[in-house]
Amino acid sequence: MPIPQDILAVARPKNTVIIAYGKDKSLYAVRQRIGCRNDNGRHLPVNGPTIGHIINGMYVPNEKEAAVSVASAPIDLKDWAGIVLCDHQFSGIKHELMSVYNQADTMKIYCIAILRVCDPGIKDCELKEAYDTSFLSELYPGTPLSKNTVCTFLNDLGKALSRIVKLMKNRADAVAIDHHLLVDGTLKSDASKVNSLSDFSRKARIKGTRDISVLYAFDLEEMEPVCSKCFPGNMLDATAYGEFISENGITKGIIVGDKGFPESAAHEQFAMHPDLHYLNPVKRNSKLINRHHMLDFTDILPGYEGITFRKEKCTGTDKWLYSFRDSYKASKEERDWLRRAKKNKKYSLEVLREKQQTFGTIVLECNLDLPAETAYKAYDKRWEIEVVMRFYKSACEFDETRVQDDYSVIGSEFCDFLSTLLTFRLIKAFDRVQLLEDRTYKKIMSVLARAKKARTEGTEWQLIRLNPSHREILEKLELIPKPPEPEKKKPGRPKGSKNKPRESKSKTVLQEGKRKRGRPKGSKNKPKVTVGTPSSDQQ
Repeated sequence: MPIPQDILAVARPKNTVIIAYGKDKSLYAVRQRIGCRNDNGRHLPVNGPTIGHIINGMYVPNEKEAAVSVASAPIDLKDWAGIVLCDHQFSGIKHELMSVYNQADTMKIYCIAILRVCDPGIKDCELKEAYDTSFLSELYPGTPLSKNTVCTFLNDLGKALSRIVKLMKNRADAVAIDHHLLVDGTLKSDASKVNSLSDFSRKARIKGTRDISVLYAFDLEEMEPVCSKCFPGNMLDATAYGEFISENGITKGIIVGDKGFPESAAHEQFAMHPDLHYLNPVKRNSKLINRHHMLDFTDILPGYEGITFRKEKCTGTDKWLYSFRDSYKASKEERDWLRRAKKNKKYSLEVLREKQQTFGTIVLECNLDLPAETAYKAYDKRWEIEVVMRFYKSACEFDETRVQDDYSVIGSEFCDFLSTLLTFRLIKAFDRVQLLEDRTYKKIMSVLARAKKARTEGTEWQLIRLNPSHREILEKLELIPKPPEPEKKKPGRPKGSKNKPRESKSKTVLQEGKRKRGRPKGSKNKPKVTVGTPSSDQQ
């Protein structure tokens, strides 16, 4: 006879099982799980002693077991604010994951991504402890995140690569046609010798370790990552550029890249998709610059000071060239060049005159006819992708991999991508309530980590006592309600006291203390009686 659900739902110590006993199986004992045994390849649980009973819908421990074994007692103090805020900002990604994965896999991916944001640098073997001591275990109970479970799951996640690609394509397909996609890559340390992604990169001589390369596409208008992909550490960005676009299904938008992502590296993709455009800088030694006289600037850029520009169409193609010269950057580059020439004792007037023509200049190529100020602003905003990579490595602490084989690297990097997406949604939430004006991202997250909830015997979860400045942050983020503001009193006299003069209390007291002069009230016609010696008539 199965155990009723209301009995199974009763809170009891961890690693226990309910056993029905009695004639009609109406009594329920709680026995402790003490291990497992191997029976022909099957792992069967081994039950230990009875430590309590379920009576009237409550767990009642045995008298001798009531005050022992705190290791099996429930956790009564858990991280709350950061977990709840991440769940609010990230709940929409569950629907995206559910379109590719089942419920159980979705919750594992979801919880791993949140824990890597709330506890930067956390290791896979620490996820279970972080899950149990946070409110994730209250919001999504029963999610298995033990060390062996996570290790196996990340490996299986990487094996099912087609599902990761499908989710990335779904996100790329949702990008608006007029949005700008910033593309850039970063290197992560990976000292593994058993996967094909780890190899010596161009920075190996400085870092002294092997790396993997991770490419990201960032939606400038939405201010969040769109997709990512792992490549070997020794592969150039230009080599991976075309495959990155095709595999992630990027078919529309304007891709803004740096000199490491030339149009020629993905020419087939741009030719196949007419709604996909590019905006890239060209090298200063490119023949296009001299051929179209792009250093002969024709006008001052509208909306900017000290910046001149030139715009030309490449004859016979659909390519446009935009050149800009910033006078401030030109003077700075010239000073830097002179400083290096003095240090190295290699000053040359001919070289200086040749360099002066290119100081402070940049030439962009695009397959769209854009206003010059729009092209300049779009490329100038490309610095946002550098912020993405900085947060990816510093704030999230994703500067190295902690897994070994190819499958685990791909699965772990997918969870890192989701954590990066959540990080930028948090940044947007902080920016909306102006918290980033006088605080850093890490400072705000440290405040949220201090906001815990606790419960004592017979009480519900309650927020622990916080400093007023910390409570104010929680109120701005709408994690706790704001206290009601006191009613403002209207200026002037109260209603109904228009003709009544206001008397001073102190004045009234002084008046009562003074002796009144003259005759008492009612003694106007009474003769004055003199007390003293009688007159002669009276005698």
